[in-house]
Amino acid sequence: MAGFLYRLGGRAFEHRRKVLVGWLLVLGLVIASAASFSGQTSDKFEVPGTEAQQAQDLLHKKFPGAGGAAARMVFAAPKGESLKDPENRAAVMASVAKAKRADEVSAVVDPYSAKALTPDGRIGFADVIYPVPSDEIDEHARDQLANTGSPAEKAGMQVEFGGNLVKDEEKHSEGAGMMIAFIVLAITLGSLLAAGLPLLTALIGVAIGVGGLTALSGTVELSTTAPTLATMLGLAVGIDYALFILSRYRQNLGDGLEMREAAAQANATAGSAVVFAGATVVIALIGLTVVNIPFLTVMGLAAAGTVSIAVLIAVTLLPALLGFAGGRMTRLNRVLGYRPRRSETPRDTVSVRWARFVTGRPLPVLLVGLVLLGAIALPALHMKLGLPDGGSQPTDTTERRSHDLLTKGFGPGFNGPLTVVVDAPELPRHQQSALAGGVAEELKGYPGVAAVSEPVQNERGDVTIVSVTPTSGPTSEATKDLVSFMRAKADEIPERYGIGAYVTGTTALNIDTADRLAAALPKYIAVVVGLALLLMTVVFRSLLVPLTAVAGFLMSIAASMGLVVWVFQDGNLADLFNVAQPGPILSFLPVLLIGILFGLAMDYQVFLVSRMRESFVHTGRARESVVTGFGQSGRVVVAAALIMIGVFGGFVLAHDPIVKSIGLSLAVGVLADAFIVRLTLIPAVMALLGRSAWKLPRRLERIVPEVDLEGEQLVKGLSAS
Repeated sequence: MAGFLYRLGGRAFEHRRKVLVGWLLVLGLVIASAASFSGQTSDKFEVPGTEAQQAQDLLHKKFPGAGGAAARMVFAAPKGESLKDPENRAAVMASVAKAKRADEVSAVVDPYSAKALTPDGRIGFADVIYPVPSDEIDEHARDQLANTGSPAEKAGMQVEFGGNLVKDEEKHSEGAGMMIAFIVLAITLGSLLAAGLPLLTALIGVAIGVGGLTALSGTVELSTTAPTLATMLGLAVGIDYALFILSRYRQNLGDGLEMREAAAQANATAGSAVVFAGATVVIALIGLTVVNIPFLTVMGLAAAGTVSIAVLIAVTLLPALLGFAGGRMTRLNRVLGYRPRRSETPRDTVSVRWARFVTGRPLPVLLVGLVLLGAIALPALHMKLGLPDGGSQPTDTTERRSHDLLTKGFGPGFNGPLTVVVDAPELPRHQQSALAGGVAEELKGYPGVAAVSEPVQNERGDVTIVSVTPTSGPTSEATKDLVSFMRAKADEIPERYGIGAYVTGTTALNIDTADRLAAALPKYIAVVVGLALLLMTVVFRSLLVPLTAVAGFLMSIAASMGLVVWVFQDGNLADLFNVAQPGPILSFLPVLLIGILFGLAMDYQVFLVSRMRESFVHTGRARESVVTGFGQSGRVVVAAALIMIGVFGGFVLAHDPIVKSIGLSLAVGVLADAFIVRLTLIPAVMALLGRSAWKLPRRLERIVPEVDLEGEQLVKGLSAS
């Protein structure tokens, strides 16, 4: 691989104009395709094989329109007034009439006919029903729905919308992360030009990746979170990969190589590590398919595609841009590049001094690091998984305000009703109607049930729908217990009756999703850990190094989830992180975090430990090789980690609680993995292991292939020639 990347880097440097024009053409083509073929993203969650999804599929087949989307218009009269007052009633009905005329709406149930009013008449709601799922409702129809409340608002009433069809304007937070990245790059490289280059290549990669996703959204069902995750990860790895190659290029120039040769060798050495690191991220993200949840699979594939583009740009476009920059890439800014005059006696760098400190007292350092990570990870022991509801949204969103009004007026269960579906195709028609009434009456007696609607049947009468309102909120354990109780009762129906009963609805689907992801987590961890052990064994020709790498990775995951639970579930520092309301942790966050952080952890492991191995091969001195390798790569890894933390941390400013929790978990995960695990614990462990760290059993030594990851053999060959 090193030889191929050496030739690729040299040719890209020589033919820089063609390479630049080629990438610009790709960017232009992608932007044009996005403008021509884009569709809209979807909030739909499907979890094949779960009871809630089976019921949804049954409704789609036998009761068209019953499984469609529904929005809830919540009206609140001014203090001292009632929705029953003639003027207020007329204004509410005018809004209801306007909603009935909106595009794609099939029916509107007003608060007066449905008796959906609080006893004092101050709060009420109307249900706006669509015959299709929410992902099939276009933006124009959503905008019309948002404007239907104007008659009531003009009369002085508050009108809010639940159901996630009316959305507030999104606030993007990529800029904060980019600013942090630029500052870190400028300080690390001592040059504004050099600092701008990784940002430029990363932005081009993200533009191509997200533009491609936008173009595909017209034919592929794309979740709303997928482009955000692709942007988040594409920016972070794109900047880091360019930094690694750029740093090696500047080092090569400092060693006296001419510019083309310096770029080619940087591509062969650091570029090989970039390809490996990118491959681990891509494989881990593609591995999300084993969970078998479509929206998560799409998120993983979308992010994997953007990371792949970042790798391609780093090993092709970056060498070309280095050719355009010429010798200016090594010029230091007078302010940024200022260094105090050195004394006549050479002093070790900060990286070397830290490595000597750690390797000089490895056992105490190891124990302190493990205790620190364990303390941070402790809250993860009581982690609860779920999906966010309206209550987790910021207080300035209409979704959250409607949630609060319904909770205040009717109770928390009105924000997450359950749908009971009874399928009785084998019963005679006269018995089907009796069964529908019997189901509704029985449900009223169940513990935890606040209200039960009148049963609704399809035209054939073989499918009955009953809406059940719990006394507890959508994310509470009491609601989960109610779902389990109803399903247990349904399982007691003898098979000979030919009756199938299911519990579905958004709340039930969220519960099933959390259960599915919790069950899939051990399997996914096994896949990722197995992959890590295999790859690290091949790269470092060692068993102990991969084991320490994987152990450190698992500790980083535990620490990240522990802090997220402490903030988002337990509510600590909620004001600082603008957490609207503590609640369960996003159900797919652990799986997603493992997939992403695995690749990033292996990234830092490769850049640090490969230099240690290179020094050990040359000198045979294990402990000194740890210090030497750390000194050569520590500064760059620190800068790369700070950039990652800055980019991911910028998304903590997002309004969306999903994006916020993903951003915080990744920022904390990188912080723990880079600074505690890779830069502290790994050198301490390597010092304790000594020469045994680099041993490989003879049987494995014969079958494990040689991988010249750092291009050492290539550089030796070039030096000899």
